[in-house]
Amino acid sequence: MLAIIGGSGLTQLSNMEIERREVARTPYGEPSGALIFGRMCDQPVVFLARHGFGHTIPPHLVNYRANIWALKDAKVSAIVSVASVGSIRADLPPGTLIVPDQIIDYTWGRSSTFFDGGDAPVRHIDFTHPYDAPLRQRLLAAIGAAGEQAVDGGVYASTQGPRLETAAEIDRFERDGADIVGMTGMPEAALARELGLPYAAIGVVVNYAAGRWSSEHGIQFEDIELVLQDSMVRVRKVLECICKV
Repeated sequence: MLAIIGGSGLTQLSNMEIERREVARTPYGEPSGALIFGRMCDQPVVFLARHGFGHTIPPHLVNYRANIWALKDAKVSAIVSVASVGSIRADLPPGTLIVPDQIIDYTWGRSSTFFDGGDAPVRHIDFTHPYDAPLRQRLLAAIGAAGEQAVDGGVYASTQGPRLETAAEIDRFERDGADIVGMTGMPEAALARELGLPYAAIGVVVNYAAGRWSSEHGIQFEDIELVLQDSMVRVRKVLECICKV
C-alpha cells in the first residue's frame, strides 16, 4: 500500500475514494492528523496531511517521528512526499515539477532519529542517496504517464522555517550546491530510511527563492497561491498514475 504525505496546498485528495479514517497512536506522540485510508485507481493508498487538515502545524513543529511511525504501523510499502519549494535556479520557474535526488539539511532542534538513547542500540543508516532510486523512477514514470514533465534530479535545501529565507541565505545555498529550498524534507526522509521505508518526493516550485528574479524585492504570496492551485491539480493526476505503474 502506497502512502502519500501532502504538504502545503495538498491537505486532502479529492480524487481519493475514502474508506476510513484512523487516529494513530505512536510511542512518539500523535501524528499530524488522522490517517486517511482509501483507494485511487482501484489501488489501496493512505494519505496523511503533514501540516494538519487546516494547515495549522508549522514545519519546525511537525511530529515527523510520529508521522513516519504511524505509516510504518499501517504497513505501507513506500512513501511519496509532496512538497512546495522555492527555486534557486533560473531554469526552474514557478510551476515546475522536480524529483530531487539529494538533500542538504539546514534544520536544527528537530527530533531527527528513532535512535536517540535508551536501551536500544544506536543504528547508523547509509544516507548517501537519501531518496529511494526505484521509487524515484516510478514517480518519474507516473509524471510522464500523466502527460506532465519534471526535472529529474536536484538538491533540496531543507531549512528550519517557518520564516522564508534571506537573499544572502539563498546565495549561500547556491554556493553549497542546492537547486531548490523547502522546510520539510528533513528529518522526514531520514526517518523513513531508519524504518526501511522507500521514500521519494515530488517538489512543486511555487516561487523563485528570496532575492531571485521575480522575488528580487520580496516574495509575492498571492502569486504562490495561484501557482499552488494550478500545480496541485496536476500533482493529483500524477498521484493517480503512480497507483497504476
